[in-house]
Amino acid sequence: MAGASRVVAVLGPTNTGKTHYAIERMLGYRTGIMGFPLRLLAREVYDKIVAIRGPSVVALVTGEERIVPPRAKYWICTVEAMPPGMGCDFLAIDEIQLCADPERGHVFTERLLKSRGTNETLFLGADTMRGPIRALVPEVEFLRRERMSELVYGGSKKISRMPPRTAIVGFSVDNVYAIAELLKRQKGGAAVVMGALSPRTRNAQVALYQNGEVDYLVATDAIGMGLNLDIDHVAFSATSKFDGRRMRPLAPNELAQIAGRAGRGMSHGSFGVTGDALPLDDEVAEAIMEHRFAPLKKLNWRSSELQFGTVEALIRSLESNPENEVLMRAREADDLSALKFLSRDSGIISRTTNAQSVRLLWDVCRIPDFRGISHGEHASLIGNIFEYLHGGGVVPDDWLARQIKRIDRTDGDIDTLSKRLAFIRTWTYVSQRKNWLRDESHWRGVTRAVEDRLSDALHERLTQRFVDRRTSVLLRRLKQKEALLAEVNDKGEVTVEGEFVGRLDGFRFTPDKSAQGAEAKTLKSASLQALAPQFHLRADRFYNAPDTEIDFTEQGGLMWGDAAVGKLVAGADPLAPQVEVFVDDAAGADVAQKVERRLQHFISRKVQALFEPLINLQKDEELTGLARGFAFRMVEGLGLLQRHSVMQEVKDLDQDARGALRKHGIRFGQFTIFMPLLLKPAPTRLRLVLWSLANGLQEFPEAPPPGLVTVPAAKGAPQGYDTMSGYREAGERMIRIDMLERLADMLRSEDSRGGFEAKADMLSITGMTLEQFADLMQGLGYRAEKSERAKVKAAADAPKDAAPAADPTAESTAEVAETPAEAEQAAVEVPVAESADADTAEAPVAVEEAPVAEGNADASAEVQADAEIAKPEVASEAAEEAPAEMEVFYTFAWGGRARQGGGNRGQRRGNGQNQGQAQDAGGDQARGDGKPRGAKGGQGRSGGKPGGRSGGGKPGGKRGERPAQQGGKTYSARPPKKEKQIDPDNPFAAALMGLKQGD
Repeated sequence: MAGASRVVAVLGPTNTGKTHYAIERMLGYRTGIMGFPLRLLAREVYDKIVAIRGPSVVALVTGEERIVPPRAKYWICTVEAMPPGMGCDFLAIDEIQLCADPERGHVFTERLLKSRGTNETLFLGADTMRGPIRALVPEVEFLRRERMSELVYGGSKKISRMPPRTAIVGFSVDNVYAIAELLKRQKGGAAVVMGALSPRTRNAQVALYQNGEVDYLVATDAIGMGLNLDIDHVAFSATSKFDGRRMRPLAPNELAQIAGRAGRGMSHGSFGVTGDALPLDDEVAEAIMEHRFAPLKKLNWRSSELQFGTVEALIRSLESNPENEVLMRAREADDLSALKFLSRDSGIISRTTNAQSVRLLWDVCRIPDFRGISHGEHASLIGNIFEYLHGGGVVPDDWLARQIKRIDRTDGDIDTLSKRLAFIRTWTYVSQRKNWLRDESHWRGVTRAVEDRLSDALHERLTQRFVDRRTSVLLRRLKQKEALLAEVNDKGEVTVEGEFVGRLDGFRFTPDKSAQGAEAKTLKSASLQALAPQFHLRADRFYNAPDTEIDFTEQGGLMWGDAAVGKLVAGADPLAPQVEVFVDDAAGADVAQKVERRLQHFISRKVQALFEPLINLQKDEELTGLARGFAFRMVEGLGLLQRHSVMQEVKDLDQDARGALRKHGIRFGQFTIFMPLLLKPAPTRLRLVLWSLANGLQEFPEAPPPGLVTVPAAKGAPQGYDTMSGYREAGERMIRIDMLERLADMLRSEDSRGGFEAKADMLSITGMTLEQFADLMQGLGYRAEKSERAKVKAAADAPKDAAPAADPTAESTAEVAETPAEAEQAAVEVPVAESADADTAEAPVAVEEAPVAEGNADASAEVQADAEIAKPEVASEAAEEAPAEMEVFYTFAWGGRARQGGGNRGQRRGNGQNQGQAQDAGGDQARGDGKPRGAKGGQGRSGGKPGGRSGGGKPGGKRGERPAQQGGKTYSARPPKKEKQIDPDNPFAAALMGLKQGD
């Protein structure tokens, strides 16, 4: 390390005046040199010192710019371009915390270790460098400087709400351009500052901002390195960036470096986020405001003791490891990557025969890749330059002229001009190197002139693209309250000053998407003034429109054709929803009231038409007592009640009350009490909307598709959705309420204790496969036992006159109702049911024939009994010849549970159902053949099997009669209750009276 000068580390947050302090200290000496991280910052400081001391004593040296007067005393440089061994009285390095930068950190660390002024050395930067500087520079003195203004966190704001004098920071060119275009539409325009811009373009853009032509600045993190602008607020559009290898989040100290640009001098500043950037964590925001950051532990380092004997030796020295634990080897930089790439070129290696040629190759490899092209293309370019320079040569003028001529064009868009500027920077860098060109000053002038022309053209394109003169004019007119000319055509299209600005949809003005922010407010204000007459005309037309032009959506919206004009909101009564209209305030209260009245009339008439049975029930003043209370419950449930939820109320209703309720169309089902007319698609759709409003749901469930008996169960649906949609959830599917009651009517005739199999009619009315039906039954509270058995086939040589031809439909869908053992027990004559086909009942059939439908249950039993008596021997012989084909069947038995309660109220022990209990559970359910259950001498649907065994082989009797072996004993599910008067209006009154007389 160099030694005897005073070394001071001036540390602190941004806006502490560190750079200003260093300039003052340097100007107090006869000579001095300062190193800066960016050429933009170097140019800014150079201009300041020139203004103080004049251009004759100030030099500017960067990679692409070199201004060195003969009597230069003060040198302003980028850190990489600082001339070594100058011996100036004063030396300063700005932003010393960049020692930890992955790309350039090793250069700053080298300056920290080796660069010294003869009298004074200053290291300027963040307080996080205190530890590493103390470890590496023991003689250092520390000077802490506090921020001159406050910095506060403003949270997240939309770009449209950004205050004037705001800088919005992006971390990619595309992001910067997108934000600038948005600001153009909303705020009239923005200046653009990026590190890749030339100083001339950057200064021109900053002038737009500083002079007040635009109030907003869009920049990359280049503004974080000391650019002093009049910024009040800094907003981050992102908090992560691509660092050359990967996307990574910015550390709090990096965010603070950029946020600190807000509030210069004694003016306070603020920072926040915008766009897609998430709000900063409280800890991060507090750390930035209080300037508390984790101290740096490691600094990037690369050896400066290079070995130029061979290329391999040079690479080894560049990749050597540091000895100090505070230092870590820097990752491979672009210059080392280029050196390794060229070391594989035999032509290059053949020219590096001595230390001088190796040193020259290394100097060429350090040409920055300003163009950002591939390593191969960049290495090819510098390889050509090395070949020209090898052996004391220079870059040919004609070759260099051709390279520059291709670039010297000012046509094209922003991206094209930016690429040309990047290309010219390469040749500007080459022209700054000594002995690389025959006439260095000439080519410096040529490249500078080309860069200036490209810079001016780029500034012009940036201004054209990101500054909207028209918007600026509109904003000024708005401030001056000048009237703007607005027009509306018959299609609702609105124009202001001849420009399309939006459309009138319904009673709301929708601005054009291209007009946003302050411009949109200006245009909208003028548009609404022109729309006032149009609003009244539309309101009159809407008020007189027929109901067919208005409709409601399943989410409660109210539509007039394709335009949304309002929405439904909950009222005091579920059947009386209120409306909220979508009308612009500028339309006036009269228009809003007229639209509201029309929509209220529409929805009231819609409810009246679709829920007429329910409203008649609600208004029936003849209902008294328990019947009136039950009617209230029905209205409250919008015409559908789960039976288990009103079990006690149903028990308490007498026959008169039930009769009065049935007159209104109420059906007392086993699972649900409902009004069949309200199960239609139109009432169901409206009922779900009204129910969703009454329950305050944010998202309304949609009605199932109309016409389906079963639908998949709605996962995650609100409690009660299945009932309101006219279904009951059972297993993985929901079954329609009315079809479930038909199924329950079939199940009452089955042996729910001993077990039974599904009949073809059960599968037919549900439209399910056997497996789906099993899941449904389990959902209703039954156990389903799956088994296999040999499938019974019809005998091939059975007598032709043994039975009439079976119904093809029944044969393809029906299940075998009995096992052979059951059939043998049932092989007796039984009376034929009234609804059975007489011919079929008398003809003997083989046992393999499918049973007839449920309505012909008694006849089916007789056919099967005759089949057992007349069973031919040939069937068993055929069974021996061919292997048995297996089939799957399920046996269902009551599981002692029912989802949502009351799921199996009508079931009885064995088949001995009590008729009175069945009447309570089944209500007004009718037999499949149209006759009341028990009307035929108390005979039920046990398949016609007499006496002591039912179809399941369990003890029991027919419904309504005593089993022979039980004597006088009767079966009842509950103690007998007081006999109630039979309702003469009940369609089953005659059958009930017959049963009573039979007893």
